[in-house]
Amino acid sequence: MNASNKTFVIKHLVVIGTGLIGGSVALALKRAGCVERITGVGRSAQNLEEAVQLGVIDDFSHDIATAVVDADMVLLAVPVAACDQVFSTLAKSLSNQAIITDAGSTKQSVMVSAERHLSDASRFVPAHPIAGTEHSGAAAAFAELFDDKKCILTPNENTDIKALATVQSMWEATGARVKIMSADEHDDVLAAVSHLPHLAAFAIVNAVGKSDHAFRFAAGGFRDFTRIASSSPEMWRDIALCNQSAIVDKIDALQAELSVLRDALTENDGDALLDKFTSAKQARDSWMSKYGDKL
Repeated sequence: MNASNKTFVIKHLVVIGTGLIGGSVALALKRAGCVERITGVGRSAQNLEEAVQLGVIDDFSHDIATAVVDADMVLLAVPVAACDQVFSTLAKSLSNQAIITDAGSTKQSVMVSAERHLSDASRFVPAHPIAGTEHSGAAAAFAELFDDKKCILTPNENTDIKALATVQSMWEATGARVKIMSADEHDDVLAAVSHLPHLAAFAIVNAVGKSDHAFRFAAGGFRDFTRIASSSPEMWRDIALCNQSAIVDKIDALQAELSVLRDALTENDGDALLDKFTSAKQARDSWMSKYGDKL
């Protein structure tokens, strides 16, 4: 399914979840000059007031149904497990002409929720910008977050082509490079290159953390490898549960690799270790050579 990139203006964008991702979308669209008004929605008055002060949003509401009444574009930038309730609430007052997109790290579960609650799910175009930091809140948002980063859209056969074109244009206006794939392919790929590394980082910090003594000697390598373990535990709990099957498959694959390394160590098999280390180095070096300047 192809979508054309057309010049457009969003008259009223409602961002549900005004944190790092939602706030950065708002700032990027303001930078591009293609949005007239942005309303932030969330529970924290302090965060929303700060977002207004920083120029991230123009106004805010704590009530989803009220906020989306006259919206022509709605962005869900909330934890994926919260999307079902958000769809249920906004469906009560959303205009038939409004377009919805999201920024969640899993896609199949969110699409199921949209089908369950929206009277016309064809105007929902699922998206996942492959960008972020370990920080959160509106104060962490910045307009350049998506510049030259991938954003994956996962339309299906029922997706409205005009809605798809508009959402593609919106994400491109943030600076992102849009790719289109199926939701199941997205969830499988992201389980491997995003979800598994986060779970592994959490697990390694927990394993090392059983001894406070070890942390005192940790240096740059440990810091860099475990940076993503400082990400939101609640968000990653939700992602893990919403993409459970694919992540379990990837954990099994990782455990199989670790078992090979463990066996090589117990058998004092240096050749086996060298083979595994060399193949990993070659694979990573090849990846960095091809895509490193796009990261």
